Amino acid sequence: MARKQAQRKSFKILSLDGGGAKGFYTLGVLAEVEAAVGKPLAEIFDLIYGTSTGSIIGTLLATGMSVEEIHTIYKRVPTVMKQRSRSAKTAALAKIAQEIFKNSGHEALKTGIGIVTTNWQTERPMIFKADVAQAHGREASFIPLFGVKLRDAVQASCSAFPFFELKTVTTAQGHNILLGDGGFCANNPSLYAVADATEAFGIGRKNIALLSIGCGVYPTPIKTITDFSYWSTKLLSVQLLQKVLEVNTQSLEQLGNVLFSDLPMVRINDRFSKPELATDLLEHNLTKLNILRQQGSISYGEREKDVRALLGI
Repeated sequence: MARKQAQRKSFKILSLDGGGAKGFYTLGVLAEVEAAVGKPLAEIFDLIYGTSTGSIIGTLLATGMSVEEIHTIYKRVPTVMKQRSRSAKTAALAKIAQEIFKNSGHEALKTGIGIVTTNWQTERPMIFKADVAQAHGREASFIPLFGVKLRDAVQASCSAFPFFELKTVTTAQGHNILLGDGGFCANNPSLYAVADATEAFGIGRKNIALLSIGCGVYPTPIKTITDFSYWSTKLLSVQLLQKVLEVNTQSLEQLGNVLFSDLPMVRINDRFSKPELATDLLEHNLTKLNILRQQGSISYGEREKDVRALLGI
């Protein structure tokens, strides 16, 4: 497989950041990309990597779903984020994951994938992949997605403690592994995707086309004392989590620019300062989330020429 991939003239990667409800921005960008290429994105990208909300979107894309179909699903995000307790949020997310992915495994995927999670016990990344060519060693014992169902891998990637409970998965080898949100190790998963392409698939840097999409950067919402989420933001652990994800995203972006400056890449992750756009990963106002989606479309428009050149369209 790796040898076959290495012969390709272009190896296209789609990398999607984590960001909770702010994934609506990502969908705004992707709707424009899909319209530009005129076909499902699973037919365009050889590898799709995603973290947290990016893992939901990326995995659904990898199964062949359209961006509009995913948007329809994302309209249910407020029903998850408005839940007051950690357990209630987790149950709501698990219910949607079950309804969407049902009992699907790696056989439902139409292109390469990387679902980023964090092994809570070993404090190392655990990335769910479907192709043995991505194994980076231990190929003889490789099992697609470690034998885990898509719904469980995606939910694990979205287990942003303390907002959500951690997720325990059972692998095909019978190992019970406690997982947390992929954002703890790579909220911007681009470097992991590039590592797969260059080191595992053996693709030359100049033959890689990387489209990396974030969730946007926004002002911090001002909470009222009557708003339940006000109390959540006062928790030091919650404040630290949001800061960790933001710093993680920016640091990996900078590192990628240093290590892979010669790699064809477009990064879309605009920063917004207008107070009316203030939001966080737990946003559950659908009107505001749809504004974020519109901002994603605008962000694409500002980089359209670069994206078209990158993807050869």
